[in-house]
Amino acid sequence: MMRAMKSACAIAALAILFASGQSPIAQQPAGYAELVTLFNDWRAFQKPKLADGVPDYSAAAMAAQHRELAAYQRRLAAIDPSGWPVPQQVDWHIVRAEMNGLDFDQRVIRPWANNPAFYVTIFTSQSDQPAREGHFAFGSVELWSYEFPLNADRAGRLAAGIRVIPRLLDQAKRNLTGDKADLWTFGAREIRQQSADLAALATKAAGAPGSLAADIAPAKEATDAFAQWLEAQAPSKRAPSGVGVDNYNWYLKNVQLVPYTWQDEVTIMQRELVRAHAFLALEERRNAGLPAQVPIANADDFNRRFSDAVTAYMAFLRDREIMTVRDYMEPALRARIGTFNPGPREFFSEVDYRDRQIMRTHDYHWFDLAQMAKEPHADPIRRAPLLYNMFITRTEGHATGWEEMMLQAGMLDDRPRSRELIYVLLAQRAARALGDLRMHANQFTLEEAARFASANTPRGWLRLDANTVRGEQHLYLQQPAYGTSYIIGKIQIEGLLAARKRQLGDAFTMKRFMDEFNAVGLIPASLVHWEMTGEKTVGPP
Repeated sequence: MMRAMKSACAIAALAILFASGQSPIAQQPAGYAELVTLFNDWRAFQKPKLADGVPDYSAAAMAAQHRELAAYQRRLAAIDPSGWPVPQQVDWHIVRAEMNGLDFDQRVIRPWANNPAFYVTIFTSQSDQPAREGHFAFGSVELWSYEFPLNADRAGRLAAGIRVIPRLLDQAKRNLTGDKADLWTFGAREIRQQSADLAALATKAAGAPGSLAADIAPAKEATDAFAQWLEAQAPSKRAPSGVGVDNYNWYLKNVQLVPYTWQDEVTIMQRELVRAHAFLALEERRNAGLPAQVPIANADDFNRRFSDAVTAYMAFLRDREIMTVRDYMEPALRARIGTFNPGPREFFSEVDYRDRQIMRTHDYHWFDLAQMAKEPHADPIRRAPLLYNMFITRTEGHATGWEEMMLQAGMLDDRPRSRELIYVLLAQRAARALGDLRMHANQFTLEEAARFASANTPRGWLRLDANTVRGEQHLYLQQPAYGTSYIIGKIQIEGLLAARKRQLGDAFTMKRFMDEFNAVGLIPASLVHWEMTGEKTVGPP
């Protein structure tokens, strides 16, 4: 209990230091500055070396990086954090896990050798995560971040990124020596999408200043040639694409810092899948006399209901004192309105077109990103996104758990039919997570995982003839433990909430809990738990 109180005080102290503009480093224990120096050196080292502006993922360069990693791990091991306050010990474990992530990439995943989609560098939409999901080559071109029409500066920056593509893809043909069938086949599809995105960019950037228009054409030609090369090679690729159970277990423990094994997670996902279907059946029985929900049918209704949903949701958070509502939160949601689509709809649109408020709860992601931008964490190790998607049990887990938490908090009391949608969502997350687990155990191909997820998602909304089901499984095959993080993180955060209620007793409030939770930052859920409660679930020291 005393350790938990000290942890909460440390969280509050960091927030005060940041608000006052003071550097937190001066307040840290002896040796912490050495950790920050190591962290900065490590982050610079982790990036690939550039050869004439092109990241070098050749076999020789990657082997050299793996050899040099050991020196950074030795430097970390020489720093003893055992006597530090919990928040600083947490930082030590963040650095340890990031280094383990590179080690795992080098030993097991090797995306530069096994995964053609690693070489996709054109992205048309913003990720809702602190860093883009999965593994990608250094130097992505984030088209969504450019304002059109382009001025000379923006056109020049964009052209510089586009010019790298032909040389990177030429290198990729030498680097890709793996024989993992699903990664190869579905990676080729992602490369084809990049070609389409470049074609659309050529139209959009016509008449732009400088060399941009001239640079897009060879980038598209190189992308098309690379896709053709991949497709010609595909019949020779026969190996399964999963990492195997032992490697999955190592990754959970040492990178994602999850206190469960592959088998534990299978059991959890099976239980949640059953619970979701059972609770859906009970909700449907409860609501049998009510009219069915009708999807939104036109753009005006789409826009109006989105605006009303944001207004009602933000009022609910304020009026029920669920959390402290910052002035940047509502604009962050309103910026995500989207565009009406008459159909056929993808899975999440089936939910969103029936109740526009439910997916706003999952849109907690945009609160997280706005907080990173508007209130950067005082701690330098937590200020930038963690590597290797280590944040997902916190970000995806919390956003998923928040859906059901808001149901239990009363958000849907006046819309009983919408309660059903929460369990449709939960079933889909559990079904696709079992696909993740079984693909990596090499029990499922990607196609089998997609069919399993579709068959076990209620109402036929996760359609096999749509994009979501295979797109999700492809991500999970590239990034182990991503598909499970939604429910594993949800369960961990529910455990954290229960622990804080137990520790605080009558002093517990949801607003206090969420303020503490948000102050910790976007780090693995197990580390959030440790910092907020004093209860440690990660490894030594």
